[in-house]
Amino acid sequence: MSGQEESGSGAGRQQCWSSYPAVPRLHTVTHTFIKGVVYVDQDTYSVLQIFKSELHPSVYKLHSGEKEGLSLYGILNRCRCKFGSKLLRQWFQRPTQDLAVLQRRQEVIHFFTSPRNSDVLNTLQSSLRNISNIPTLLRRMSLSHTKVTDWQSLYKTVYNAVCIRDTVRHLPQSIHLFRDISEGLSDDLHHIASLITRVVDFESSMAENRFTIKPNVDPAIDEKKRRMMGLSDFLTDVARRELEHLDARIPSCCVIYIPLIGFLLSVPRLPSMVEKEDFVIEGLDFMFLSEDRLHYRSQRTKELDDLLGDLHCDIRDMEMAVMTELQSTILERSASLYKVLDLTAELDCLMAMSSASQEYGYTSPKLVGHRKITVTQGRHPLLELCSPVFVANSFQSSESQGRVKVITGPNSSGKSIYLKQVGLIVFMALIGSNVPAKEAEIGLVDGIFTRMQSRESVSVGLSTFMIDLNQMAQALNSSTGNSLVLIDEFGKGTNTVDGLSLLAASISHWLRKPPVDVPHVLLATNFHSLLQLGLLPSSGLLSLLTLETAVDGDELVFLYQLKEGICQSSYAANIATLAGLPNSLVQRGVEVSELYRTGRLIKRIDKASSDEQANRCRSVVDSFLRLDLEDQDLDLQHFMKEELLPSAGELLNHS
Repeated sequence: MSGQEESGSGAGRQQCWSSYPAVPRLHTVTHTFIKGVVYVDQDTYSVLQIFKSELHPSVYKLHSGEKEGLSLYGILNRCRCKFGSKLLRQWFQRPTQDLAVLQRRQEVIHFFTSPRNSDVLNTLQSSLRNISNIPTLLRRMSLSHTKVTDWQSLYKTVYNAVCIRDTVRHLPQSIHLFRDISEGLSDDLHHIASLITRVVDFESSMAENRFTIKPNVDPAIDEKKRRMMGLSDFLTDVARRELEHLDARIPSCCVIYIPLIGFLLSVPRLPSMVEKEDFVIEGLDFMFLSEDRLHYRSQRTKELDDLLGDLHCDIRDMEMAVMTELQSTILERSASLYKVLDLTAELDCLMAMSSASQEYGYTSPKLVGHRKITVTQGRHPLLELCSPVFVANSFQSSESQGRVKVITGPNSSGKSIYLKQVGLIVFMALIGSNVPAKEAEIGLVDGIFTRMQSRESVSVGLSTFMIDLNQMAQALNSSTGNSLVLIDEFGKGTNTVDGLSLLAASISHWLRKPPVDVPHVLLATNFHSLLQLGLLPSSGLLSLLTLETAVDGDELVFLYQLKEGICQSSYAANIATLAGLPNSLVQRGVEVSELYRTGRLIKRIDKASSDEQANRCRSVVDSFLRLDLEDQDLDLQHFMKEELLPSAGELLNHS
């Protein structure tokens, strides 16, 4: 019977498990892009130095984490309040294609970059310094954890918000942000500031480290405070009357008030009062001993407790009730305070970018909806700060001409910098910033893809070349006709033939697409055979560029000027000399390169040099001349084997 039950239960379990749906299998992973947000991956942020975190150099601040290094965010972030910096970082993380949003930002930046508006800029930035963390303040209020410093911060925030609103109301209201500030910062702010000014006594609050109110706010509190202030003289009279009824040995006494305990009679400790039994005084209740003074409760102090009560605690409780009421009034108007945060943070970001634009000589780009990017005399925003002289270069990519640009040139000639320069200028335009160029017309790209730097890490579990391939695959599979693709030295991670083949196939893939689907491609390479062997199809979309150099004797001079054409030499020997490699090594490299290029035999030089060989031969000849051939004991075979044949063998190996 038990066997049947067990069998039946097994069938039941099988039926139960079979009722569950099958586990779905994962076939493909598809990237989903947020509409209106420009796609920029982590590799692009890193290689373009949009963000760059560094450990703080101060040993006292290492525990606080990292600081921003030399990056685009670092040079543009001149925000005066923390929420401005936070919002600016969000703009950097979410560049937008929304033309209305970008034009809203541009019109504010254009206004503040005008020299005649510098005084207004400075005034507003001074007020923005005092805008505090409003959500934190309101959260503490809702929990009744408000400190005196919180009330000070809130008052400064509201007061400066009103100042900002009043200043902005005198600016052109045709600018959308100015109009939003004028209308959005309501009179609730003035009401909150007035309430805080009328109620909170900041001087007394700081002195007592607690919330205190000003006179004439609550008559009951004022009355109790007057009693507290008059207690000193009143208690002196009470103490004089108490002394008349004390033992004649007690020279003096006083009546004191201790919060939470009440009124007590304090007398000095007499020499005869040694044990606790000696502290007993008729008609008084002993309380405690402190600093050689005895404290008692008398009939009069009990009457004072009943008459006056615990004044200090009463005043604190009543003031806390006023604070709670004030907090409730402010929390009811919290929407106005959150509006302050949103609008002032946006204003702070735009004024920060305006200040940077003025200092670095940026210009406002023209944003257009068609597939075109034109940059006249563009500059790299970071490198120009580190270099005393920077050569500006232009970039043009229209809808049907020059969309795929292949740049050749020697190492260190500026190819990578030019690629990053174009990427940064386009990125800056897509966050609403001015750009480092004489003129710029930027089409709204939907993504910036890069294959420029390998993220080598043991945690990735991929080879360097595999990482390069993944980056290239992302650009090939995800880019559209509105994307910007930057490729630097793709294919160098494997052997020359395979790398060259993959590079040629990738470029040909884009060139064979319809022009409407071809992204803006900017590619730098040292594979000169790519062009010399004609591996790319002929297309009007293809543009060949190089960076100018000049040779002055044996010295290579970089001009960093972009021009149409093809680089015929890598100038590797010149660059190796500039890098400090030994001349003999460089000369041997040139020799091997020429022999390899012409298909001739490359002779090894890992044996003795020509001088050493000559000396060796001379030594053998001298030894032979010293032989006495008439000597019967001469072993001529030994001489041939040990000296002559080894030297001859070395000469044959080097010939």
